[in-house]
Amino acid sequence: MQKKYKFVILFYPALMLYCLEFKTIMDLEKILILDFGGQYSKLIARRTRECGVFSEILSYTSSPERIMEKGYKAIILSGGPASVYEANAPQCDKAIFDMGLPVLGICYGAQLMANLLDGYVEKSGSPEYGSTMVQVDKKAALFASPNVEDVTATWMSHTDYIKTVPYGFNITAKTENCPVAAMENNSRKLYAVQFHPEVTNSIHGMDMLKTFLFDICGFKGNWKMSSFIDDAVAKIKEKAGNGKALCALSGGVDSSVAALLVQKAIGDRLTCVFVDHGLLRKNEGDEVEAVFSKFGLNLIRVNAGERFLAKLKDVEDPEQKRKIIGSEFIAVFEEEAKKLGSVDYLVQGTIYPDVIESGAGSSAMIKSHHNVGGLPETMDFKGLIEPLRELFKDEVRKVGLDLGLPENLVMRQPFPGPGLGVRIIGKITAEKVAILQDADAVFREEIAAAGLDREISQYFAALTDMRSVGVMGDSRTYYYTVGLRAVITSDFMTAEWARIPHEVLAKTSNRIVNEVHGINRVVYDITTKPPATVEWL
Repeated sequence: MQKKYKFVILFYPALMLYCLEFKTIMDLEKILILDFGGQYSKLIARRTRECGVFSEILSYTSSPERIMEKGYKAIILSGGPASVYEANAPQCDKAIFDMGLPVLGICYGAQLMANLLDGYVEKSGSPEYGSTMVQVDKKAALFASPNVEDVTATWMSHTDYIKTVPYGFNITAKTENCPVAAMENNSRKLYAVQFHPEVTNSIHGMDMLKTFLFDICGFKGNWKMSSFIDDAVAKIKEKAGNGKALCALSGGVDSSVAALLVQKAIGDRLTCVFVDHGLLRKNEGDEVEAVFSKFGLNLIRVNAGERFLAKLKDVEDPEQKRKIIGSEFIAVFEEEAKKLGSVDYLVQGTIYPDVIESGAGSSAMIKSHHNVGGLPETMDFKGLIEPLRELFKDEVRKVGLDLGLPENLVMRQPFPGPGLGVRIIGKITAEKVAILQDADAVFREEIAAAGLDREISQYFAALTDMRSVGVMGDSRTYYYTVGLRAVITSDFMTAEWARIPHEVLAKTSNRIVNEVHGINRVVYDITTKPPATVEWL
């Protein structure tokens, strides 16, 4: 009996800890984003998590029963590319508006709410795109925040509009061309906005979302990224079991954080493969190898530059470049996996923007990513482990710091998987790679010297396929033009071009044309995202 009591005493603290953890999970407040195929669906989820509210994304086909079963406290209807009055337009179950949960419709979601509740939606004679001034009713629940001004800048992207609001709804905002920029039925807790509050170009969009989350829905905002780490490690352990994993380690923050999460879960059963495809930034291969040799990871470096260049010979189409590079990555991993014997899983640092831009689900494809789309049939792995697939770049960085990665690695400049292959327009040659590596190194050096490296979210050089006439010394030149790109963003879904001081740009340009053979002209990209992407290809 004494031994039994001793066992109970020893077991009791662990039992209490488990119960507390279980209670925490059960008490986690969640909001649901119903996805109608909009490019900003994941950005909405990102914004809610930024407010400390855990979000999940489900298809618009989700039933009210499933929604209630999963315990959501509120629903947001995303935007989408369709028109609600079309025959095959995506629609949710009308019953979700009678569940007693607060519902916020955004863009297509607003139009769908109106259409399903017997309002009227039609094609607009004056579509609205980009920054648009909206006049709001400050008495409306959604615009009650003192930060929201009577007339505020918002981000619009629509060709249809709500002409007639459903019974019981009040019009709460309008623009010059849109009579219903927002509407609400406060008694039913139904709210709709034609603009995108989740986009940073909507100046007070976050204030509106916070009002919806905290004042209308009653969320406490108690979700933290630390919860993600514990959950991710547990999911990896469950999926991997006793299996081995191979990680595509690039040295970037995404693959680095993914590798550490998997290592935390399965230890030395993880092998990290660093493929130097010859399209890295200047001296980057050696730097990556030096850093990760200190973390105790099983690291294999594969120098495959000549192999990749041979495959890319005479290829100009950017999508074809990405697919070729992706397939070669797969081939290299297959080869390395065979050398290691039996390997069960491929680890990838796929993040939300990769998934969104690749058109996963019902979203339109912007550009393909080599690490999106699952495993090819020829690949000898049981499956993929993608622990960061639901996170945005800044969230990944937070996880990296929490895992103990050095700050310089966590804040490392984002770099695409295909590397300089998608920063060289036209055919890729060893000469062009060398030119771009040198030009990019100069740009990065000058940005750091000016103390702007932490202020600018991403900055790089791209090599155009355009040659122009120049004069250097007493000689005529016919060299390439290099483009410089620098953006400010928090989520990489939208971005503003960085206002770099002219003197910094001037010094950068002067150094590039003098130090980099083959360049006689430098241009600076001042396009926002959207309509452009961060990368040129």
